[in-house]
Amino acid sequence: MNSGLVLAIDQGTTSTRAILFNQQAQAVGEAWRELTQRYQAPGWVEHDPEEIWGTVLGSVREVLGTVDPARVVAVGITNQRETTLLWDRSTGEPVHRAIVWQDRRTAEHCSRLRADGVEAEIRAQTGLLLDPYFSATKLAWMLEQLPGVRERAERGELAFGTVDSFLLWRLTGGAVHATDVTNAGRTLLFDIHAGRWDANLCKLFGIPEAVLPEVHGNSELFGTTAAGLFARLLPICGMAGDQQAALFGQACFRPGMAKSTYGTGCFLLLNTDRQAVASRHRLLTTPAWRIDGQTTYALEGSIFVAGSAVKWLRDRLKLVGEAGETERLARAAREDHGVTLVPAFTGLGAPHWDADARGAIYGLTLDSGPAELVRAALEAVAFQTRDLLDAMTADWSGALAALRVDGGMAANGWLCQFLADVLDLPVERPSNLETTALGAAFHAGLAAGMWSGLPELERCWSARDEFVSSWGRSGAPTC
Repeated sequence: MNSGLVLAIDQGTTSTRAILFNQQAQAVGEAWRELTQRYQAPGWVEHDPEEIWGTVLGSVREVLGTVDPARVVAVGITNQRETTLLWDRSTGEPVHRAIVWQDRRTAEHCSRLRADGVEAEIRAQTGLLLDPYFSATKLAWMLEQLPGVRERAERGELAFGTVDSFLLWRLTGGAVHATDVTNAGRTLLFDIHAGRWDANLCKLFGIPEAVLPEVHGNSELFGTTAAGLFARLLPICGMAGDQQAALFGQACFRPGMAKSTYGTGCFLLLNTDRQAVASRHRLLTTPAWRIDGQTTYALEGSIFVAGSAVKWLRDRLKLVGEAGETERLARAAREDHGVTLVPAFTGLGAPHWDADARGAIYGLTLDSGPAELVRAALEAVAFQTRDLLDAMTADWSGALAALRVDGGMAANGWLCQFLADVLDLPVERPSNLETTALGAAFHAGLAAGMWSGLPELERCWSARDEFVSSWGRSGAPTC
């Protein structure tokens, strides 16, 4: 087992990564593919399911080609959550492009349901708010807007899934239609307390129960890869939505431990142990993981735009050639630059939950340039994180000792220091920033016996850097 490897498939919003981890939780091989974003109308965001599958197949085959496949003991899957797919059970052919978690086309549907007074009941069962972010109204849109699809769904001919479920279906050659509690818990159809799909919620959203996958824990055998896909059959032993996977990969196993992932969006999760804390400040209550039948919960705050703001600066405004330039530009900007960026490009997430909000830039002068705009974008991420942390600490009785950060933006040292300053909290950056993939590997490796339990996984985690506030909350600028 010491020479064993776990393969983690990390299918994200803008790319897919396949990473091999050894027993010391070190990455020993990696391959990745970029994923095209498709914007068919204002507020719409879609992915091509076949492109998603192609990026997974290509990256996995590439990284497996660097090692002896016999060393791979298990596969773990982690994925962009809430993104919604519907496909034919016989052919595996999708009926429509995947509707991405950022998509806002169902805002009016959510508003109608909210006006009907059902949000409190939904929130009590699911831990979620009524928002286009989640899967149920996206699926309802497909059933209503695509000719003949509802009839096919009611006849049991179609399968619904988030990206994890779609990949599991494809990887097993259509043998397994399943998901895990962390992804099921993001659909608005799953009772997170009872741990099952809820018939009344399905009826409320008009979803035929026949399309739903089976729900499993996070560390168990889901199935085996189909013959012919790879050099050998591989057991798929772990699955988790990307943010819960990152919480697990950051070894936040004790109550009160928290992590914040800075990828396309920003997601702050706090471990609340066996208690599903009902937020009084418009945060989400979500399953963090279920192992051996025991569910651990988390409070979550979701920011829709973080790294995608940097991508916007790069691709649309052409202010940077690559994301890595933002640290230099932020340091070059004047301290009193006065520019404020509100990155509400796809609405505002927690704790505001305003699907109709749009982005804005304030405080521009003739002295404002690329450095000031870049710094304003990074500051916006930190200020939104503070909004989340303030709401979270108001809901959670214990004090946070530190915040563990990961994701692509966490490589930016200026941002990490500004976070520590704004939050007045130590910010810990791990040795391995690919904690989402590592969390999937941890889940799969636990089920496969590569690691003995959470204490051994905790010893695998280490901090590379710690950023400490240099001025505290009293000196923090207002946001």
